[in-house]
Amino acid sequence: MKPNIHPSYQQVVFHDTAADKFFVIGSTLSTSRTIELKGITYPYVPIDVSSESHPFYTGKQKVNKSDGRVAKFNQRFGVLGSKK
Repeated sequence: MKPNIHPSYQQVVFHDTAADKFFVIGSTLSTSRTIELKGITYPYVPIDVSSESHPFYTGKQKVNKSDGRVAKFNQRFGVLGSKK
């Protein structure tokens, strides 16, 4: 590898603010903020969504079948197609 062309790789703390969870992950991201976690000072990056808070990964995904174009069409015109 060529010297002095690659970004520095370091351990960074990502804080999921929605779930209040901390992740220590290797990254090339640089930031001026730091945090002390378990006695070690790391660069700190707050994030809004991670696997701890995203509905797809938590299983708290909400699916509404009553929304959408097909459901609205059936609500308005579904009675016209049915024979009594």
